Amino acid sequence: MSVDVLTFGCRLNAFESEVIAREAERAGLSDTVVINSCAVTNEAVAQARQSIRRLKRERPNARIVVTGCAAQTQAKMFADMAEVDRVVGNDDKMRGDAWRDARAAFDSGFGIEATEKIAVADIMAVREMAPHLLDGFKTGLPRVFVQVQNGCDHRCTFCIIPYGRGNSRSVPMGAVVDQVRALAERGHAEIVLTGVDLTSYGANLPGTPKLGQLTKQILRHVPELKRLRISSIDSIEADRDLLDVIADDERLMPHLHLSLQSGDDMILKRMKRRHARQDAVDFCAQVRRLRPDMTLGADIIAGFPTETEDMFARSEDLVAECDLTFLHVFPYSPRPGTPAARMPQVAGGEIKARAKRLRAVGETALRKRLAAEIGATRQVLIESATQGRTEHFLPVAISGEKPGAVVALAIRGHDGARLTV
Repeated sequence: MSVDVLTFGCRLNAFESEVIAREAERAGLSDTVVINSCAVTNEAVAQARQSIRRLKRERPNARIVVTGCAAQTQAKMFADMAEVDRVVGNDDKMRGDAWRDARAAFDSGFGIEATEKIAVADIMAVREMAPHLLDGFKTGLPRVFVQVQNGCDHRCTFCIIPYGRGNSRSVPMGAVVDQVRALAERGHAEIVLTGVDLTSYGANLPGTPKLGQLTKQILRHVPELKRLRISSIDSIEADRDLLDVIADDERLMPHLHLSLQSGDDMILKRMKRRHARQDAVDFCAQVRRLRPDMTLGADIIAGFPTETEDMFARSEDLVAECDLTFLHVFPYSPRPGTPAARMPQVAGGEIKARAKRLRAVGETALRKRLAAEIGATRQVLIESATQGRTEHFLPVAISGEKPGAVVALAIRGHDGARLTV
């Protein structure tokens, strides 16, 4: 392939990497590697830098372009790397113009100095969002993503992402429905709605529709769609229409991933989150009343500034109280320029220890849910020759099934990480 894209971070980046590859190839770039970076932690930025150095050793003649959230927030740092040929902004990366400009710069020899390498616009000036319809992911996976929202208007004290993504903006409902229909007609069995702050969907659109209304429109107007998923949501923003869909339409998969971040009320306040611990507990109970088989996951940060052992214990306890199955654990990482970076910090060794403990709690929770599945028959989306996913997003070890199919399989056991049939 003339353009390779290496993706770090979230599902949204995975979708955007497909757009990048398409637009860069259309622009005529060749022998180019694009790093689509993540800025959520210091480790994510360090991994991108390490990959850049490794790629240059392995492919000394390839052009290296860095984009994504870390490129937007730390453009000069990447431009100062001798291995990097160009830095493209996080909104610009979705536009063909940016890649045509990159090719013109490479052809002319422009971009030797660090300042010449930077093509990063003001992300806060972006107010609209264009839909990007893909012909299908190059990975060939039957599950595909549709980006319906970008950016975030909230300012959690730990988070750098609004400065990498800009303010919240959404794709109009009609355009989203058209994308979903086109992908379903091409045979994709499962579609995932994705965004940075998904439950803020529609705030900038005429009539201010919400995520629940969008979900209803998709399911109503695309009857051929087999399975619809929603990526990470902020539970405090879940609207009545969304709860109705959870209760009434089985094509919306019974799995939600929640942005909880902590189980302690004081830490939640210091994070500038908009929910309290009890709000999280109540929401989980509510969705289970509506959909008793609902499976829940959550993001939780370990070692946020000022977090005591007792405060951390409340995050551990939240896993059981909300009956969470999937945990995405973030060891706290101070991001330059954020308010939390100026708060009293927890020692690095303690942060790592708490993250390890929390991951162990998550592994126990997952094994408990896997064990509870034994004897059930599940509708499994076959992702590859060796793995599928149930409606509840539980991984299943399989063999001999055709990728892309949805197959009823009897669950006979598990290996601690995946179900077995």
